[in-house]
Amino acid sequence: MAMNEELALKVEDVSKQYRLGLLGTGTISHDLNRWWHLARGKEDPYLLIGESNDRSTKGNSEYVWALKDINFEVKKGEVLGIVGKNGAGKSTLLKLLSNVTTPSTGKITMKGRVASLLEVGTGFHPELTGKENVFLNGAILGMTRKEIALKLQDIVEFSGCERYVDTPVKRYSSGMKVRLAFAVAAFLEPEILIVDEVLAVGDAEFQKKAIGKMKEVGQDGARTVLFVSHNMAAVKSLCTRAILLENGEIAHEGNTDEVINKYLVGSSNIENYKKLNLESSGFTLHELGVRSSLKNCEDPILANEVIQVFFKYTNTNKNLLHVNLKFKGEDGEVFMSTSSGHDESLIKLGENELIVSFPANFFNDGNFYMDLLVVEKRKIKIIEEFDILSFLINPEPKELGSWMGKEKGYIKGVFDWK
Repeated sequence: MAMNEELALKVEDVSKQYRLGLLGTGTISHDLNRWWHLARGKEDPYLLIGESNDRSTKGNSEYVWALKDINFEVKKGEVLGIVGKNGAGKSTLLKLLSNVTTPSTGKITMKGRVASLLEVGTGFHPELTGKENVFLNGAILGMTRKEIALKLQDIVEFSGCERYVDTPVKRYSSGMKVRLAFAVAAFLEPEILIVDEVLAVGDAEFQKKAIGKMKEVGQDGARTVLFVSHNMAAVKSLCTRAILLENGEIAHEGNTDEVINKYLVGSSNIENYKKLNLESSGFTLHELGVRSSLKNCEDPILANEVIQVFFKYTNTNKNLLHVNLKFKGEDGEVFMSTSSGHDESLIKLGENELIVSFPANFFNDGNFYMDLLVVEKRKIKIIEEFDILSFLINPEPKELGSWMGKEKGYIKGVFDWK
């Protein structure tokens, strides 16, 4: 069946199976059995067995499905984000799309030239110079020497490797290889560009340039981009649609914000209450939670209600302490901090509870994460816990009239307007 003209990529019932611990099938009997079935036009017998790609369990089978029954389509000019935990199958999927390996079952149909950045130095010959590798990669993409020469100066300038362009690539640092590889892939204009987490190797300046270039590539509508990253802010800003992989299967597909939300909620196990036993220097934290004022932690937290963070603790430390809270958004960046240090009488000796209140409509709706620091008067950190609590702010109920709606940013802020 012919692929729709609007599509750049179609993945149909694709699965990939591996045998754990060994190369190939590992035994002559397995190899002969597989060959005998295939020679008679029958299905590989080992595709009937195997377990899902779940790293949290030991499993009993020596076969594992790295990917299982993957189906999706990508339109021409679309920027698709692929997210998921480490080991979910993202890199395996990209290797299949890049023809590095073949699927165990299923079919992949693509239109146009494909350029891939899967690992540092992908497609580079270490003995050739940077310039020679540019021409080699261009030739692999089907471009003439003249076409590549026209782009050469732009590639070298973007990569920042002008001084080393006549030096063999084996002498490049990992960052230089990534810079040059990305510049080649972006400027030689393949129809489909596949980018794995490899950009994280680059420095902050290059990451900014690379993401800017990908935005430009995505906006021209001529090229299709598949982007894998753990940087949710980059995925959100670049991608028009996203796929969430879990244990080798597609768990969710759709709007980028919606998919990222599913991923963050699933990966962090949003938990707005914890019983603890954190103890250091005479300070013990027993309970920590986030709730809407006068409600239980089990109830949904609504954006239009007063929100409280509360601690239950026992303190025998006579050096006055204070507690610092740092709030982070979906991108993992701290956007707000608050401390009890302005009033040293707040942390008392004995068993007590401390409550921090935030006004209604202060937080925007979405997922939030909290870091906790307990500090002695002499500025010595005695307890420091990252992502100790995660909580979800639900939007204001529609029947109450959402006066502001979902706005950008993590804080709504009801300020004094005159």
